[in-house]
Amino acid sequence: MIIRPIPFFRGIRLAGHKSRTRDLPIEPFSPAEVAVPLSRHLGAPAVPLVQTGDRVRKGQTIGALAGKISANVHASVSGTVKAVEERPDGRGGTMPCVVIAADGSKEEAFLPPLADLTPRAIVERIEACGIIGMGGAGFPTHIKLSPSVPVDTLILNGAECEPYLTCDDALMRERTDAVVRGAKYMAQALGVGRILVAIEKNKPEAIAAFAATELAVVPLKKQYPMGAEKQLIYCCTKRKVPLGKLPADAGVIVQNVATAFAVCEAVEQGKPLIERVVTVTGEGIRTPKNLLCPVGTPLSALAEACGADDNTVKLVEGGPMTGAALTGTQAVVTKTTGGFLFLSAKETSVYDPTPCINCGRCADVCPMKLLPMQTEFYTDAKEYDNAEKYGGVLACIECGACSYVCPAHRPLAQAIKTAKAELRRKP
Repeated sequence: MIIRPIPFFRGIRLAGHKSRTRDLPIEPFSPAEVAVPLSRHLGAPAVPLVQTGDRVRKGQTIGALAGKISANVHASVSGTVKAVEERPDGRGGTMPCVVIAADGSKEEAFLPPLADLTPRAIVERIEACGIIGMGGAGFPTHIKLSPSVPVDTLILNGAECEPYLTCDDALMRERTDAVVRGAKYMAQALGVGRILVAIEKNKPEAIAAFAATELAVVPLKKQYPMGAEKQLIYCCTKRKVPLGKLPADAGVIVQNVATAFAVCEAVEQGKPLIERVVTVTGEGIRTPKNLLCPVGTPLSALAEACGADDNTVKLVEGGPMTGAALTGTQAVVTKTTGGFLFLSAKETSVYDPTPCINCGRCADVCPMKLLPMQTEFYTDAKEYDNAEKYGGVLACIECGACSYVCPAHRPLAQAIKTAKAELRRKP
C-alpha cells in the first residue's frame, strides 16, 4: 500500500552524489584486527568484561551496559584480545576500545533463537544484543521500545537523505523481508498495529520492494533533511512533535531500517549487533563499495580495500551534512557509522567567512523555524543563554542546512554545536 506524504516547506535541495554506489551489492569484509568501541552510543560507555590475552568468540559479550542508558557490546570477530585501551577516534579525541586480533575461525557465541515472542521478551532480547539506533545518535533501542506513553504508529526511516550514502538503500533492496520481520517484532514489542516505511523517491527499487509487502510505504519528496525525526513524523502522519517533547508524545516511534534488520537477526538468530553496512565512496576512492563490516573495522583497512588515492583532501565519517570531519584514518566502524567519504578538492571547498549580511537565508531554510544567525551572534559573544532565548538553539536538529546556504560562509553549524554544549554543561 502506498500512502501520499504531507509536504513540509523548508529545508534544501541537495545533489545526491549516490550514483557511484547506488547499484552496488553489499559485499562482506573481514579485517585482520578490530577495535570495538565501548562507547559511541548514547549514554554511559559499556564496562569491559575481558582483558588482554582472553580468547573471545564472535558475538560474545565483551562490554556490559552501565546505568539506565547504555548498551551491551559484543566481539565482532573471533580471536584474541590484544588490548583494552583508549584508541584515537579520528576526531581528535579518544574512546575506550577492546582490540581483537581475528583468527579467522567461525566460532560463535550467539543466543538461541527467541521462542517466547512476548513484548517483554523481545525488548529483553534487543537489550541483550546491544542494539541501538543505527541512523542517528545511537539511542539504545530497548529503551526506545519502552515508551512511558501509549503509541500507535511505528515508522521505519529509510529516507537516507544524506548525499553519498547508500548503505540503507542497499539493505532495503537486498534484505527487504528481514527488515519487514524486524519491524513486526518491534511493533509487537510496542503493541502497535500500524507500521509505515518512509523512503525518499530517489530509491524506486526500495519503494517497489516494500510496496510488495504488507507494510504501508510513504514515498517521500527528495528534500533535506527529510530523514530528521520530526520532519519524517509530520510528512508521514501530519502530527507535530511539541518542542521539548519526544516522538512518543505524538504517538509515534521512529526506527532506522538498519535497526529493524538488526532486530530481526537478534530475535531469529540470537545475533548481537556486531556488523553493519557501510558505504565507502568519494572521488578519492578508486573502487567505491557498500561493505558489510564488523564493528571495530579500521578505516585504514577500508581505505586499502577500496583503493584510496592521493586525490583525497578531506575525510568524513557519515554524510557531508551531519557527519564528522576526521583527522586521519584512525577511525573505526561503529554501530552508527553509515559511511566514510574520501572527498577530493572538487567535492569540498574552504572559504574564509565574511561578515553576516543579514539576508535571512539561514532562517528561511531552517526546518525547525529557528534563527541561526542569532545563535551565532550570541555564541561569538559567549552569551549562551541569549543564544537559546533569541536563537532557539536547543531545538536545533543540527542538520547543517543553515551553513550550506549562507552566502557569507559563516560557521553557523559549529556555533550551534558550541552553544548547545555550553548550555548542557550548566548546572
